[in-house]
Amino acid sequence: MGRNLTIDILKIVLAFFVVFLHMNFLKETNSLLSYLLVNGLFRIAVPVFLVITGFYFFHIDNTKKLKKWLWRTFLLYAIWMIIYISYWKNNDQILLTVIFGYHHLWYLIGTFFSGLILFSLRKMSSHSMIFLAVFLFLIGYIIQVLGNLHYFEKEQDSVLNMYLLYRNFIFVCFPFLAIGFLMNKHLPKLSEFKNLKAILILSLIGVVAEAFFNYNFISAESTDILLSLFVVSPAVFLYFKTIYVKTNSKILANLSTAIYVVHPLIMKSSFYKELQSFKIYIFLGILISVSFALVFLNNRLKYLL
Repeated sequence: MGRNLTIDILKIVLAFFVVFLHMNFLKETNSLLSYLLVNGLFRIAVPVFLVITGFYFFHIDNTKKLKKWLWRTFLLYAIWMIIYISYWKNNDQILLTVIFGYHHLWYLIGTFFSGLILFSLRKMSSHSMIFLAVFLFLIGYIIQVLGNLHYFEKEQDSVLNMYLLYRNFIFVCFPFLAIGFLMNKHLPKLSEFKNLKAILILSLIGVVAEAFFNYNFISAESTDILLSLFVVSPAVFLYFKTIYVKTNSKILANLSTAIYVVHPLIMKSSFYKELQSFKIYIFLGILISVSFALVFLNNRLKYLL
């Protein structure tokens, strides 16, 4: 069986979700709609990426495969950390930045560490693994909510609002990687699900509804973790996985990775900051062009994507 083109297209859409998230899409024109997208719908991107990774991680069933997977993941992380080094080398918390990743690269190193954990627990019963995944996810969620509510004194509050504390390989990456892993393990049962489209639509509505609730009753601050992500992420992946379109090309998969890793580099450039008219269109044009160039370059150099 070849690659599923539908999943590769989904990855492109998710990569753009991350881009729009980092752009604070529509923030200057409609704060509520912007929040519902940036801290709602667009937040499904990384969890779905992790579910997809966890699904295929199921086939990493020996140490030889694990070492190859870890090396590939770490190399991608190391290369892009070096590319972005000028942005984090003078950071006061340089060790934490290296361990947890600079900006968007937290996802890569988080996948690396959570993969190690998942491999060591792969023979755990499904019930125990899903319990552990939910438990860890809830801890991260509670830390984030306590931080956003600002109930505690300034010192404790500043600690709770450190995103490294709740958005990391333990509380985010492992839970969603485990979901993907278990989905592959129990794929025959999942295939029996009826009304998958209805489940998907309802879960997406749930994400927006939760974001609306957060905006009005918790905080209008940035929110990484939503409870509804635990339902919508596997639903999104499962729905698009059932639409199988065979392809042997990795171009779109590599393009989604390129968009993900390179977009902040363009956003931080002086050229982008000086743009006034048609800013978003010029940015997207540059981003897509640079991403395709990276895909081409990766064919020559390897390990860049």
